[in-house]
Amino acid sequence: MPLSPLDIHNKEFSRGFRGYDEDDVNEFLDQIIKDYELVIRDKKELKNQVEDMKDRLGHFSNIEETLNKSILIAQETAEEVKGNANKESKLIIKEAEKNADRIINEALQKSRTIAIEVEDLKKQAKVFRTRLKMLVEAQLELVENDDWDGLFHTRVDEEYENEEEVETNRY
Repeated sequence: MPLSPLDIHNKEFSRGFRGYDEDDVNEFLDQIIKDYELVIRDKKELKNQVEDMKDRLGHFSNIEETLNKSILIAQETAEEVKGNANKESKLIIKEAEKNADRIINEALQKSRTIAIEVEDLKKQAKVFRTRLKMLVEAQLELVENDDWDGLFHTRVDEEYENEEEVETNRY
């Protein structure tokens, strides 16, 4: 066990025949006591500082550990969010492609339907034109037919003409 300042102070030396000067020894011992007390006080302060530093180091170590865990969690979360975003973007792209295909197919179907309707209308127009031409030609034939001339000369007309002739002859 180390000596305390009190142990040094209370130390008694045996006296010899020609021993040391008692005042010099006491003066030297007093100086040692003061220095030793100062060393003990410094040691105690340093010990308290070391304990305080250990506490602070422990606190900062806990903060560091917490920050490291937080960083890991943030990285994992970021990776998860990134993965989910990639999955969601792929799903959106697939859905958009499906919609685009559906819209294109519907447009193609409509264009085919319209093309068929146009062809049907062309055929109907040709048939109508042909029938109209035939009808107009038949009507023209009727108009150009000599039978019209016979229609203009009826019996009534002949009687009327004869009456006119008789009356002209009377005068």
